[in-house]
Amino acid sequence: MIKVAKNAGFCFGVRRATDTIEELIKNKTQGDVICTLGKLIHNDQYNDFLKENGVSVMDVDGAVALLEKALEGTRITIVTRAHGIEDDIQKKLTECAEKSENFRLIDCTCPYVKKIHKIAQENSGKEEIFFLMGQAEHPEVKSIMSYVKNQGRVFLSADELESYLNTHDLSNFCVNIASQTTQKLSEWEKSEKIIKKHCTNAKIFDTICSVTEKRQTEAMELSRRCDLMVVIGGRDSSNTSKLVQVCKNHCPDTFWIETFEDVLAEENKVLFDKIRHANYIGITAGASTPDSIIQEVKENMENLNENFAQLLEEEYAKKAKIYVGATVTGTVMAISENEISLDLGDKLTGVITRDQITDSNDVKLSEIFKIGDAVEASVISKSDVDGIAILSKKKVDVVKNWQKIVDYAQSQEIVNAKITKSTKGGVIASIEGVDVFVPASMTGIAKDGDMSALVGTTQEVKVVEIKEDRRRAIASIKAVLSEKKKQAKEAFWANLSEGAEFEGPVKSLTSYGAFVDLGGVDGLVHITELSWKRLKHPNEVVKVGDVIKVFVKSFDKEANRISLGHKTDDQNPWTIFKNQYSEGSVASVKIVGVTTFGAFAEIVPGVDGLIHISQIADRKIDSVANVLKVGDIVDAQITGIDDEKQKVSLSIRALLSEGEEVEEAAEEATEEAVEEAVEEATEEAAE
Repeated sequence: MIKVAKNAGFCFGVRRATDTIEELIKNKTQGDVICTLGKLIHNDQYNDFLKENGVSVMDVDGAVALLEKALEGTRITIVTRAHGIEDDIQKKLTECAEKSENFRLIDCTCPYVKKIHKIAQENSGKEEIFFLMGQAEHPEVKSIMSYVKNQGRVFLSADELESYLNTHDLSNFCVNIASQTTQKLSEWEKSEKIIKKHCTNAKIFDTICSVTEKRQTEAMELSRRCDLMVVIGGRDSSNTSKLVQVCKNHCPDTFWIETFEDVLAEENKVLFDKIRHANYIGITAGASTPDSIIQEVKENMENLNENFAQLLEEEYAKKAKIYVGATVTGTVMAISENEISLDLGDKLTGVITRDQITDSNDVKLSEIFKIGDAVEASVISKSDVDGIAILSKKKVDVVKNWQKIVDYAQSQEIVNAKITKSTKGGVIASIEGVDVFVPASMTGIAKDGDMSALVGTTQEVKVVEIKEDRRRAIASIKAVLSEKKKQAKEAFWANLSEGAEFEGPVKSLTSYGAFVDLGGVDGLVHITELSWKRLKHPNEVVKVGDVIKVFVKSFDKEANRISLGHKTDDQNPWTIFKNQYSEGSVASVKIVGVTTFGAFAEIVPGVDGLIHISQIADRKIDSVANVLKVGDIVDAQITGIDDEKQKVSLSIRALLSEGEEVEEAAEEATEEAVEEAVEEATEEAAE
């Protein structure tokens, strides 16, 4: 029997890199240049495949030199390897990409490696030292160490680490330690114990890739049960080397091959014979080993093994359970910004992109899922050759959440909906992952308005209609707005009282007043309530949009009518005048009108007084106009105040005379004369 480890072959990071470059090859047009910065993965067979398809391997100088071609119009695409590249190289290539839109840099660094870059950068400050367990010359390790800001050191083994700690005083440093993603698990665990023994405050970052950990654990368990173990992978692959060590610890007959051709090689006669006669053979492979090579080795070995037919039948039976349209459950093994990867078992990886999970671009997938979570999804497409199934969580959620939509319609509960698209007749909203239709008339947007303004927003809606046979739902934004407006209006009237003060915008003007929005309900400020001055039109003091303070004078709920006041007693010109002046006071006044019998002077804005012709000078004058003109500023004494009629008598002469002369002067301006003068002035003003 031959058993292939579930986690054998491409890890998520490598598969992501190979998928990316294969897509570039597929869409390549004549003249395009595609190259990788160093070998994309540690597998000569796959790298030969890339070469055959026109992909070149470049060093950093060669890549930078391509900028000149990009500036001349050639489309250049540089793909970085899954192991990552050094920080200075990344910056240099990014600068090239900024200089020409034809120079494109695609970063295929494994997300797990990116995470260690960040750890190295953030944990290597002035008083810190960063340790990394791994192979110093490995591309991944080189890329990680380039992000170390201060002191850093790489250790190949736990023994090497302990030897260093025994001979160096690190009491003045905060020690931080991480590992290469493909580090041997047992070696890392040994390193952890050593660092804890020597450095009590050390920060330990477990950065072994979860897939690597699974692969090594599975290889260990499988090798314990097998007569023979075959490990497939490139000779320069670090993780394959670790797998070989793990397997040899439990199965002495462990062989390392790159392809099935190695089995047939003269030097591997022992392996050839053992395969033919072994009862239980285990196969695992490094993270850079393509599925096609694993499949080729497996099939050829099955032809050499008497249990081939039975095993093949079992494998196909397992795979038949996963088909397009099927609902499957997988375990989350990797989470990136835009997708998650699931272990579906039987060497099949499920990929769910962000758009098949959520409509939100704001939420982080790492906030929704954790490594190890069980996720149910629907199969959209499947490739047995690549071992990839494209999945949709939304499709499963839609089925599960449809009943919620039905319940919302029955309860008329207000729910949140994300507006995802604008159509000719309305907008599409997503509720619990289910698309519902909001007709234009129910969007709250005015007729012929721009409904696309709603796209991307979250709106409160009510589900108003369900078409169960078609699984179609209709929702309304307007229904919620109307309900809230009604509730607000009822609350407003319930709490309204005379004298209540408000501050609101002027909504409209008429010849008789201004309507003010009090918060969903309008009230009227009559023109006579806008100002103590006589107005011809409200626009003399307010305009639409002005925010003014008002108070309730009276209201009629049944008639939906509210009378408002705006002017107040403290604004009354007569009150202002009385607060500042009294009879006998001297005021600096402005001449605002000249008549045959005297002059009118403004004492304060809104209050005028009369200076009778007899009170203008200490001598008899023939014409007021010969002495005073409109605009003159003069001092005058207040000689009389009539509160009932709100009239004021003024005298300039009183300030020019003394004693009895003042009294005589005042008597000359009889009350009757003043009344006549005021009446004449009123008639003139009316004309």
